[in-house]
Amino acid sequence: MNESDTPSRAGVSRRRMLGGAVAGTLGVAAATALPLGTSTRFGAVGTARAQQPAPSGTYRIDLHSHVLPPDYRAALLSHGHFTIGGYPTPQWSPESALEFMDYYGIQAQALSVSDPGVGFLPAGKEANDMARYCNDYVAGLTKQHPTRFGSFAVLPMPDIAASVAEAIYALDVLHADGIVLLSAYNGVYLGDPLYEPLMIALNDRKAYVFVHPAAIPDDAKPKLPLPDFLEEFTFDTTRAATMMMLTGVTQRYPNIRFQLSHAGGTLPFLSWRIGVASETAIGENWPDGLGKPSLLDTKTQISRFFYDTALSASNAAMSAVSAVTTRDHIVFGSDWPFSATTLPQSGTHDPAPGLSDIFDAEQRMEVEHHAPLRQLPRLAAAVNAG
Repeated sequence: MNESDTPSRAGVSRRRMLGGAVAGTLGVAAATALPLGTSTRFGAVGTARAQQPAPSGTYRIDLHSHVLPPDYRAALLSHGHFTIGGYPTPQWSPESALEFMDYYGIQAQALSVSDPGVGFLPAGKEANDMARYCNDYVAGLTKQHPTRFGSFAVLPMPDIAASVAEAIYALDVLHADGIVLLSAYNGVYLGDPLYEPLMIALNDRKAYVFVHPAAIPDDAKPKLPLPDFLEEFTFDTTRAATMMMLTGVTQRYPNIRFQLSHAGGTLPFLSWRIGVASETAIGENWPDGLGKPSLLDTKTQISRFFYDTALSASNAAMSAVSAVTTRDHIVFGSDWPFSATTLPQSGTHDPAPGLSDIFDAEQRMEVEHHAPLRQLPRLAAAVNAG
């Protein structure tokens, strides 16, 4: 079987955006940034600072790490998914995960299935059974290693009825720590009314929802020699977050806590630009049924998202995130095993040394330990009891 750099995306239609009349015009407003050297409660923004010492020991709680159960990985390969977002589909095992965690001082990981979820399988029994298999598999790991593993359950999206049933099973029966959703399914982004029944169920259960980007269909992106995970993933996270705000999902369902991958993609950078749209001529022609954004409302909603550090542990990325939210909304993520080739191999065993360019040891402890555990009470209880 020959590997291919392009995974099969059969059946995936061109991405559509709600309120398409607005999508192409949001870019008319200019973005702003704090001046270089501006002081904030998070430290200087945009200026270099001496690297701070990191905490020592095994303390990190990883909220962006992936699992590929054996049957799931085999199904991916059999359906031509030799790469995920342009990255070769990796091997995974509980033993290798624990070895990785021990090396990098990671106390526990909340495991999740990455793109493409189970949507590459035919809707119905095959997709439903695979989602149940993955969730039962990870639930078994959390019972076997309660202080080392947590879980974000995968759903058989885009089948809404089946996904609601699986979410209820995962959260109420398996006691999963949260749910993982992709930014879009078959071109329909989070925020679309199609997903309302699922959002109601998640809101009722005060669910923690990890939003992970999905690969863009070839016919819906520029033909550039770059894998999706480098840039397109960040753009898709931004689209999903923006649509959830503009369609009111983040306001109607305040009990859902949404974690955005990779420092929120480009959302922090675009935060002012998105909100200013209503102050221009665009606001006068805003589509009926879509909430008109304002600078104040957008600022508030963006601050409520959670942002992980996966592939974003740098001064630039964390300064942008720190400008739009408080530190208790920043959580550690390794993106392992997809980040295996990018992690530093150093004597410090620090998986994210760039965090020390902006955070001191106490601040890193907040981001890498306290903030993640506050959101996952089951895992926190297990870790603290252990």
